[in-house]
Amino acid sequence: MKPSPLLIATALALGFAAPGFAASSGPRFYGDPPDDHHPWAVHDGNRPQPKTVVPGTFSSADQPGRPPSDAVVLFDGAGLEKWRTDKGQPAPWRIVDGCLQAEPGTGKILTKELIGDCQLHIEWAAPRKVEGSSQGRGNSGIFFMDRLEIQVLDSYQNVTYADGHAGAYYGINPPMALPVRPPGEFQVCDIVFRRPIYQGRQVLDPGYVTVFINGVLVQDHTPLEGAGGHRQRTKAGPFPEKGPLSLQDHGNPTRFRNIWYRELPPRPAEGGTDGYLTAEAARAKRQEIAAAIRQDAATLRNPANPLPQMLRLMESLVYQIDPAALEQASAMAMAHAKSIEGLPPAQLAAKKDEVKNLSDTYAYLIKSKILPADFAPQSAFERIIRAQGWDKKPR
Repeated sequence: MKPSPLLIATALALGFAAPGFAASSGPRFYGDPPDDHHPWAVHDGNRPQPKTVVPGTFSSADQPGRPPSDAVVLFDGAGLEKWRTDKGQPAPWRIVDGCLQAEPGTGKILTKELIGDCQLHIEWAAPRKVEGSSQGRGNSGIFFMDRLEIQVLDSYQNVTYADGHAGAYYGINPPMALPVRPPGEFQVCDIVFRRPIYQGRQVLDPGYVTVFINGVLVQDHTPLEGAGGHRQRTKAGPFPEKGPLSLQDHGNPTRFRNIWYRELPPRPAEGGTDGYLTAEAARAKRQEIAAAIRQDAATLRNPANPLPQMLRLMESLVYQIDPAALEQASAMAMAHAKSIEGLPPAQLAAKKDEVKNLSDTYAYLIKSKILPADFAPQSAFERIIRAQGWDKKPR
């Protein structure tokens, strides 16, 4: 459904940015208002705009792609300055032909940077020469916060235990498929990691991991059951807010390239405002939005043109009924309606769009139970619209 031109015109009359908010962006008094679990209206013009990201390019088996503009690059073939050993020493792995190669026997390497919820991109290749079988072929691992492992393995025509294949949430959930290329060729892996969120012992969000290998989904928003591990079943529990990303040395000279990540915005359980919020969180955010809009309304005071301030005050009521704002906006609406009713016919005709726009706005607020059903300015405008024949559709 597209916004009506009249409501767009009202939106233009409200084209003022509230302090701390993105620039106004869309019609007001249009979509369903906020509710107990959603602090924003549907199609909310006050809702912050998504950030702009310049996309990168896709990788192939032969050529790494380019990261998106907001990515944090962890390895691009140039050096290992962003990696360390678990004792804080320089990473001892080698760079071979622009690739990061595990040096068997030297141990895992970890990022110096601590990383939280993220989209991780990483590409790996098992040795071209096949040696060993099962877990002995091209074995490594990608560890989030140095605990939860997404398995790296040469799973090409290689039988091993299901929850130990490439793309497994190791020891817990097998990959749904094995879309792997032959050994020696790079596998392109994209992972979305969301850590568990606890409040004391209460689980607010269990956390999830989603994994694509070579563009094929192998972990589908898999709930986290703990760190996972070898032979022993682990238990669910809290993770730190951030931790290092680590790559495992499992005795195979597995290669890695094009490693980068993007930070993800907070979820509702940790203060995010997109999605289904608790009633308490939604109420707090609505109060914050309403206060910012009321503050903006105060800057619009202009006795010669009171409509922008009046409409902004009414907009604040969509998020929170504030008695003082309601009283002020209602008084301004009443005074404006009386001034319109007193106009001679020639001047009244010039107010047609204004009257119809405000009537639509008042109807929205009445329908949303923000203004009373007998709101006097709306009754006055309905009388004017009928008397002038503005409610009739042109033939």
